[in-house]
Amino acid sequence: MMPPMRTRPQHVVAGLKEKILSGELGPGAKLPSEAELIAEYAVSRTVVREAVSRLQAEGLVETFQGRGSFVLAVPEPSSFTLETSAIRSHHDVLAMVDFRIGVETEAAALAAARVTPASAAPISDAMADFVAAGHAGAVEADFAFHRAIAAATDNRFYVDLLDSLGPMMIMLPRTRLGEEYTMTDATHVQRVQREHENIAAAVLAGDVETARAAMRLHLGNTRRRLSS
Repeated sequence: MMPPMRTRPQHVVAGLKEKILSGELGPGAKLPSEAELIAEYAVSRTVVREAVSRLQAEGLVETFQGRGSFVLAVPEPSSFTLETSAIRSHHDVLAMVDFRIGVETEAAALAAARVTPASAAPISDAMADFVAAGHAGAVEADFAFHRAIAAATDNRFYVDLLDSLGPMMIMLPRTRLGEEYTMTDATHVQRVQREHENIAAAVLAGDVETARAAMRLHLGNTRRRLSS
């Protein structure tokens, strides 16, 4: 059945876009003529022209006066990575923590909103491992905790991002902390453990706002320690 008038251009766009993205109409290929598109989609010339105009706006085709419309190359997707090896200066480390505050604060909130028994178990396990680790191996345990929070969002992009940073996102700030903030200082270890426990408790309780605030406080404290 022919779609309603207002959706007809989109119907043509969808059909042509499918052919472009599937490779049936490859880069440099000429679109069928207006007459051919009118016949294929049973629409008016006005509808065809609007559809082609929309494809132009999306960067999929280019039209040349008197020659017709041609398919442009679809940009290849690029992988997003963050190279901790490129984070060298103190300024870079502060910038990374700022970035983590923006990302992980919302990750904690989303994790609290979506936590399930299956995703809660890794958080509890990671928290227990972090406490047990103390100052020995605390980097790996700390990273595992943050990764478990990210995994509980049920959004792979959070996990991909943390995996891209890796445990160095924990190690790099620590190398720039004063003696009173090292993981060999018992008072500091207890303080950091409490911060993690508050995050875990809020996420496991499904308390979105408290989880968001707890993660922001934890990472904000990290930044404050780096700036002191």
